[in-house]
Amino acid sequence: MAVDSGVPRDYHPGLYRWSILLAFCTLLLVVAGGLVTSRDAGLSVPDWPLSYGKLMPPMEGGILYEHGHRMVATTVGILTIVSLVWLFRAERRRWLRRLGVAALLAVILQGVLGGLTVLYLLPWWISTSHACLAQLFFSTTVAMALFTSDWWLRGPTPVDENPKFPIRNLSLLAPFCVLGQLALGAAARHKAIGSIYHISAAPIVTGVILWVALRILLHYSGNRELRLASTALLVVTFCQVFLGIAAYMSRIASADAVQPMPLMVTFTVLHVAVGALTMAASVALAILVRRNVMAPETALAAARSRQGGLTATS
Repeated sequence: MAVDSGVPRDYHPGLYRWSILLAFCTLLLVVAGGLVTSRDAGLSVPDWPLSYGKLMPPMEGGILYEHGHRMVATTVGILTIVSLVWLFRAERRRWLRRLGVAALLAVILQGVLGGLTVLYLLPWWISTSHACLAQLFFSTTVAMALFTSDWWLRGPTPVDENPKFPIRNLSLLAPFCVLGQLALGAAARHKAIGSIYHISAAPIVTGVILWVALRILLHYSGNRELRLASTALLVVTFCQVFLGIAAYMSRIASADAVQPMPLMVTFTVLHVAVGALTMAASVALAILVRRNVMAPETALAAARSRQGGLTATS
């Protein structure tokens, strides 16, 4: 599996760097989408797929944000196509190639939802679905970067699950809760519900993340991957809580303004972007937990296998 240098034979550094680029550009796409909603520029371009019947309209006013968002989305779509071709040419892992196909289908659906949002004049359920799919797609690109890294190919560092403090199934709870919170935030931004629902759910989601991360740090800290991933999730979550408070307070302070104020826009967009990072970090942690923490029945089977091997050699 590994060559003398310690680098896995199946590692493709170019593909790994391209996957990181795709994830970074997807995060920029999330930021661009946040700018569109925060600047109230959702219908600055009333047609789709063209913009005022052109490929490149005058980049001024709200058109700058709306058409700029479309340009970033097109770039991400092209990068995703290249990633898929690269995966089919270089990767032997069938499940990873299928993940690349899923990513391309997701980005196509994301574009269609974006177009329908414009054509049907910002219906909240399409706009919210568009925002949630963006978060899921970003987490997918982060996972692809994770799977193509050299240290992933080196294999896991398995630890047995502590029956008193199970973590494998609990780790899956965090990304589901974060996604639900992101959906509430998107629905609030698109005026479908009041912000109170998003605000009320924040302590619950934060508590779940603390529960998962602290359980890992207290009972599974011997595994370096899990320790670093849970620490990163905690840091990102605390930043997200601060940004959420700042976005809410700045929105209240500028409630009487005739147009969105720069400070409110900045905090809101950062809140959206770090929300995407929170989602991706929770997904990455869940993946690493499922990879490294062995279920009791799996650990027992491995122990029996090792015992059988020792008996055969003796």
